[in-house]
Amino acid sequence: MYEFILFTGNSNLTLADEVCEYLNISLGNAKVTTFSDGEIQIEIQENIRGKDVFIMQSTCQPVNDLLVELLLMIDACRRSSAMRITVVVPYYGYARQDKKVAPRVPISAKLVANLITMAGANRIITIDLHAGQIQGFFDIPVDNIFAAPVLLNYIKENLKDDIIIVSPDAGGVERARAFAKRLHAGLAIIDKRREAPNIAKAMNVIGDVKGKRVIILDDMIDTAGTLMQAAEALTQQGVKEVHACCAHAVLSGPAIKRICDSPLKSVVVTNTIPLNEKSKTCEKIRVLSVAELLGETIIRSHTGRSVSSLFV
Repeated sequence: MYEFILFTGNSNLTLADEVCEYLNISLGNAKVTTFSDGEIQIEIQENIRGKDVFIMQSTCQPVNDLLVELLLMIDACRRSSAMRITVVVPYYGYARQDKKVAPRVPISAKLVANLITMAGANRIITIDLHAGQIQGFFDIPVDNIFAAPVLLNYIKENLKDDIIIVSPDAGGVERARAFAKRLHAGLAIIDKRREAPNIAKAMNVIGDVKGKRVIILDDMIDTAGTLMQAAEALTQQGVKEVHACCAHAVLSGPAIKRICDSPLKSVVVTNTIPLNEKSKTCEKIRVLSVAELLGETIIRSHTGRSVSSLFV
């Protein structure tokens, strides 16, 4: 096999270093800065001709700056005669805008997919897409891997007794059912009505949760409105404890205050998005690393081995 190399933008340097440590390689040498007027400056500072290049970048806050960084890095690698360019996007921003929910609105997730493809990416690796159908927005291969093994190991070691998995809405039932099956646990659903973007109101709890240790499972936590409503609804049903697990800790706006003030005992997230300083002050938040998962996926992608077998 030809050589491979990993570069990263400014979104999550710590995760990139952890992945490199797992792979036993050094992080690729790239200059990712801005000019005085705010334009992004990219320079690949080593020879990548004929190499298998991986570019890691979560498109989290500041979303647009990090997205442009990613696109310019792809273009720089393409123009430097890389053999293949694989984009590793632990958190895929704009994923929630995956369909027309009103007249005259864009399908932003599709536009971002077009931008990444047209910039020169040959393959994309991402974690827990908000909607699996987004894979169809790309005209290149997509490996949508799951943080489930990392979260499941934590639950088995720390929250293993008398648990029930709860989906905070109807859209997450399939994910919650898969977790419940692997944990041999029960399943419950929150009937949620969304009145406006980032505003949710939890209504009814479907399932028997009384006296149980419940784990609310979602793909991401943004403003924590859904999570707070779900936790309060479950508490009213007489549960023993309320915990939450998710892959992507967006944690924008009033999220941290809501989590701190909620009945939640713990919120378990992964490091697909780095926590900001405010988030680090919340003692309820536990961060798990997906570095080993991403590192193994990169190795298998480079050598042509199965990625799906990681989740059997």
